[in-house]
Amino acid sequence: MAAPIFIDEAQVGAYIETLARFGAFQETGVRRLVYSPEWVAAMDQCRNWAQQEGLEVSNDAVGNPWARIPGTSPGQSIVTGSHIDSQRSGGRYDGALGAIGGILALGALKAQVGTPKRTLEAVVLCEEEGSRFPTAGFWGSRAIVGKISPDDAESVLGYGGETIADAMRGVGLDPCDIASAQRNDIETFIELHIEQGPVLEDAGLSVAIVDAITGIAQFEVTLNGEQNHAGAFTMDLRRDPMAGFAEITGRVIDYAHRLGRPAVTTVGRCDVDPGASAIIPRSVRFSIDARHPDSEARNRMYSVHDALIREVVQRRGLDVKIRKMIDLEPCKSDPGLLNALQSGADLQGIETLTMPSGAGHDTQQMSLICKTAMVFVRSAGGRSHTPEEFSTVSDCAKGIRVVAEALRQQAY
Repeated sequence: MAAPIFIDEAQVGAYIETLARFGAFQETGVRRLVYSPEWVAAMDQCRNWAQQEGLEVSNDAVGNPWARIPGTSPGQSIVTGSHIDSQRSGGRYDGALGAIGGILALGALKAQVGTPKRTLEAVVLCEEEGSRFPTAGFWGSRAIVGKISPDDAESVLGYGGETIADAMRGVGLDPCDIASAQRNDIETFIELHIEQGPVLEDAGLSVAIVDAITGIAQFEVTLNGEQNHAGAFTMDLRRDPMAGFAEITGRVIDYAHRLGRPAVTTVGRCDVDPGASAIIPRSVRFSIDARHPDSEARNRMYSVHDALIREVVQRRGLDVKIRKMIDLEPCKSDPGLLNALQSGADLQGIETLTMPSGAGHDTQQMSLICKTAMVFVRSAGGRSHTPEEFSTVSDCAKGIRVVAEALRQQAY
């Protein structure tokens, strides 16, 4: 039996600390938005690390760096990686761990195992979060799978009103070349990521193997009623959209509770017009985010939500407009890759559990062109998308070791 791949915990910790300096925010946070000076510097650092590991480095048309060990045999590439853009005030582990881990895993494989039969690549992806350009989520991985249309770059706007095309030009990228980032020679993609939830911590384990990524739908619901005086207009004659909102919110959230894990529903935004204490509102606009990793259960949940919204609206005499903002299908992991990851964990003596991801990831995009799977590392307190997110260096290194062992099985 081959010796387990060694990953140096001190090096993992140093890489995490160094990358966190680019866009450092408050004591432990990161604010690293795509195509910003901080993002450019962080990408340069990742390229430098890859070169120090003896990897071939190139860049694609949207700014994703690729690090490569050419294989001795023909065939499609085996790829790992993640993103390094952050939330507008995020943490130092979300995405960054998988980007760092990919470089370290390939460097360790080259040094300890040698040249692979199949080409190995690590990619550092851009604008997964959509934190600078809200409609550009998964920009880097969508470019790889050919899901960016020719007009997108000039029409996608940032929070500051700039186009993503202008932002690309500002860092020396030509948006007219985006189509050249598409790849049709990738067989496998494995993404390492922090869990972003409490399951691993509750189980007392460091690493999970992800068997599915949840389906996600986000809806914007607008209820229109009739604005009137809060004291003088009797309850039985009201067309009160806030009362409808309160009822709908309670019922959609309660339905997810009754379904049980892994169903989740969140109402995270509410705008009331006119929003005064003594006025029955004219309208209420709010969001519903509903997720489930099983396609049938997901579709049933959306049907139930739609039916109960329309029942409440009809009974309360309201008008409604429902707009679907996001619709991502669930993504099942490849069974062969799940076996390879479990075998890699066993070789390293790392106990795991198998679980779905409740968050969306670049892996969902990559699944359109290749076999995919993910590995999770424990998040302290289940925290993520916050400066307080934290994973121990030991847990991070364990996740990288599991990925490296699976890459060895696939490529050597």
